[in-house]
Order: sequence, then structure tokens, then C-alpha cells
Amino acid sequence: MILDILNEKIKEILGNDSIHVIRSNRKELCDYQSDDCFKLAKTLHKSPIEIGEDLVNKINNSNDFDDYFDKVEFVKPGFINITVSSKLINKVLKNMFNEEKFGLKEPDQVKTFVLDYGGPNVAKPLHVGHMRTAIVGESIKRIIKYMGHKTIADVHLGDYGLQIGQVIYGILKDNKNIDDITLDYLEETYPKISALCKDDESVKEECAKITKDLQDGNLEYQKLWKVILEISGNDIKRLYNYLDVSFDLWQGESDSYKYIAKTEEYLNSKNLLKESEGAKIVDVKKEDDQLEMPPFLFQKSNGAYLYGTTDLATIYERMEKYQPDNILYVVDNRQSLHFEQVFRVCEKAGLTPNTKLEFLGYGTVNGMDGKPYKTRSGDAPKLDSLFNEVKEIFLSKREENKEMSDVDLDIIVNAILKFADLQNSRERDYIFDLNKFSNVVGKTGPYILYTYLRINKILESENVALDLSDEIYNETDRNLRLYLTEFSLSLKSAFNEYKPSYVVDYIYNLAVLANNFYQNNYVLNEENALKKRDWLFVLTLTNKVLKELLELIMIKIPTFM
Repeated sequence: MILDILNEKIKEILGNDSIHVIRSNRKELCDYQSDDCFKLAKTLHKSPIEIGEDLVNKINNSNDFDDYFDKVEFVKPGFINITVSSKLINKVLKNMFNEEKFGLKEPDQVKTFVLDYGGPNVAKPLHVGHMRTAIVGESIKRIIKYMGHKTIADVHLGDYGLQIGQVIYGILKDNKNIDDITLDYLEETYPKISALCKDDESVKEECAKITKDLQDGNLEYQKLWKVILEISGNDIKRLYNYLDVSFDLWQGESDSYKYIAKTEEYLNSKNLLKESEGAKIVDVKKEDDQLEMPPFLFQKSNGAYLYGTTDLATIYERMEKYQPDNILYVVDNRQSLHFEQVFRVCEKAGLTPNTKLEFLGYGTVNGMDGKPYKTRSGDAPKLDSLFNEVKEIFLSKREENKEMSDVDLDIIVNAILKFADLQNSRERDYIFDLNKFSNVVGKTGPYILYTYLRINKILESENVALDLSDEIYNETDRNLRLYLTEFSLSLKSAFNEYKPSYVVDYIYNLAVLANNFYQNNYVLNEENALKKRDWLFVLTLTNKVLKELLELIMIKIPTFM
């Protein structure tokens, strides 16, 4: 936005791009600044003071100075400080108001991104950890699409691993008929048999054998597996639908099995697969490794395949079908070694020569004790229980909250959970303080929604043709307008680093500035028609930006708060 305009204008004035302007970190001094005089001093063999004063003089003497600048000054020993004109700010705001995506530039080259997130294990209840991969991954996907690129989202279910063998063992042990298998039964059976496997080696071996036989096509096990997949899969879809999380592909490990033979043949053609104690491995260690890097295990000695095998076969499939520019994995930080091994096999085999594989790790959701978030009974809370707990806490905050519709309450629950999570840099752990995140003050979802509805109430009471003069009337007015013009900066950072927290920070800061504006400017009582019209324009644009950015973090607007 303004940064691009300023840099282009300065390039035009100076006849070169030797000076590059960035946002000022001292807003009380100026809006934008440059310290490139120090860099130029080395190449031109002049002092930064001489260079800076000469450059500022050229800018100040430009014919259309007032269209762009209010003040440009040199500050010793080598800084150029810029305060932009009200005319430029308002010109950018008018363009934002009238253009799609507020004038955000389309990419020079549209890329295809495959995103792998969600990834719950079938037959196991979803808990707070599953929520994090789902909403972080969904937000990253939406940001990438908003920036003009193509996305293909795959949930990549864990539907063919040991937990399926354990559940099938439980079904057979309990003599269950297919019609008697329910979601509650699956969620009770998995932890029961999983615990049994830890205590009884023979049960563990039998579950492993069932898993291997299932993968080899055992008809009885395949029949049970399809029932398990349908029951559990439908519940996973229900929960993700509640969170407004969607996928283009509802595939799982099982779908990759038809590509394992092709993948093995490909690796053999590169002479990468080796025998080791009956197993098939790929050596992925590098000379400069600081830490131990175990070999990639493609197939166990008993013939069974592992997660690494199916992840590799899935990459083979994705390359064959989509030829993506990027494949992104939004998974727990603790999976970093696993994916480093997978990526190294791809690199060594030349499987993804023009595709960037990226591991986007996320931290854990912790309770007030700093340990992974648990219920009072010591278990990770199921998502349904978590949703209800958030709802109850919010209802207890104010008596008026109990008058809200169920639809609005669900919107609030989503806002509380998503804003709480996404405000944290993706890779970090964070403390999950539901009481704090449910407040209508502070850096919370309810605060943002309250701000939007507060502004909307003003806008609904007025019906004027919106336009904008070249005037700005006071400091809180200018602060809001200038920050609106910086809309694209947070998006670019969020896209470049795959971190929705940049968008959340912008939304929060915009809401704070909008509230400061609201408290210091009595819009509805303003008698000056031009000033009132300008302020209504600014507030309308503010809400348009808030609403559009909230969509990127899957937060909708309630009718009432």
C-alpha cells in the first residue's frame, strides 16, 4: 500500500532505488524511515550525513511533494524520517474502499500449494491438540488463497495404523456384531485395548498382526475397518464442520497403499533401498549432521509398512496428480525428525525436484500449570466437552449473554478458541486460559466481535453517501487511517512465514485504534457534515477490513453481544 507508493515515488525522485523505506518503529517521530545512508556511505565513500542531507533536499524540492509527504527530514548520524501527507493517506483509503481485497496485488505467478493438516487417527476421540492443527492449517490455507494462489487441502487421516488393529481386536474379543458398533463403543475400546497392549506383549503382537493382515487385504478385517472408518469419519467431519474447517481431499494412509509399490520401484531405480536385518531402509544421514540421524525405515522385517512409508507414497501420489509448487505439513513440533527423514529421502531420490517440502510445526496447548491441557480427570478434553466448557464460561460472564441465540453462542465459542490459539506464533506452546480468553476486554475474540458490532451500530443508524475529503481531523483519526493503509503488510508476513498470528495482531491493533477513535470522536453528534461523512467512511472501511480478515481465521460475526 503506502510503502509501495513511497518507495516508487522516492525512486522516481532520486532516479534510482538506493533508498528503501520501511515502517518506523518510533511512531512518535515519523511514519516511515530509512537507514540506507549508512550502506550508501560505504559504496560511495562519503559520509552518511552528506548523503542523507543531499537525498532529503532532493525529496523536499520535488514538484508534487505535498501529494505524498507532510515532512521529510534527515536525522544525524544517518536516518531519513518521513511523515506522509493526509492527502496520500486518504487517496489510499479511497482505493482500498473501491477495490477487491482492498487493492492487494495478485501474485506474478500463481502457485499450487498442497496442505496436509488435521490428520486425526480414526477411532480415537478428537481433543484440543487436534483442534490446533485444524485451525492453524485452515487459516494458513485461507491466507494462501487470499494471496491469490491455488490450494489443495488434505486431511490425511490416520486410518490404517496400529490403533485400527487394536479396535478390531476389541470388536472380535467382545463378539460385537457390525450393527452394534457405535462411536461411543469405538472411543471406549481404543484406550482400553491400547492400555492392554502395554501390559500384555501377546495382545500387542496380536494387534500388530491384525494391522498387517488388514493392510494385506484380509476381507473380514477390511469389512470391520470400513464400518469403523464411516462411523469415526462422520464424527470427525461433524467436529471440523463446527470449527468451519474444510478439506478438498478426505484421504488417509490407506489411500497411499496403491502407490507404495510404485514408490518402492522408484527408490530401487535410484539404488537407495538397502537391506538391514530383514528390513528395508534408506540412509539419510549427512556429513554435517550435528545430531544423530537414524535411517529412514521403509518396510519392517515382518513386511509391515510404517507412517514414513505412507507419507512418502503420498508425496509420490501428489507429485503424480498435482505437481505442486509447495507441500506444507501442519503438524506437531515433535514430528520434526520424522518429516526431516521423509524430506531427505525425497531430496536424495529426486522425487520433488521443483517442489518445496515444508514442515510447519506447532507447539502444544498447555494448562495453567504449563503442562499439556487436561481435564480434571487428567485426560485431554474431547472437543465436544471443550466446546461446552467454553460456552458455559462465556454464559457466566454476564447475564445478558444468556439471551443470545444458539447460533450466536456457537460463533462466540469459535471466536474464543480461534483467537486464543492463532494469536500465538505457530511454533510456540501457549497457556490455554479459558477464563481470560472469554472476556470482552483484552486480546480476545469477544473483544474483536464487540468492536465490530459497536461500529456497526453507528453505521446502521446513518444513511449517507460515502466519500472522503483530503482532511484528517485529529490524532486518533490519523492513527486509525494510517494503520488501515498498512493492511497488506500483515498479510504478506503471514503468507511468507505461514503464521496467522500476524493477521491476528493486525486485527487486534485495528480494533484498539477503532475503539480509541470511537471514544474520542462523537460521530453521531458531529454537526460538521463533511467531517461526519469522512468519519463514517473510515468506520465503514474499518469494519469491512475486520470482517474480511476475520474470515481468514474462521471467525464469523454474531447478530448480538
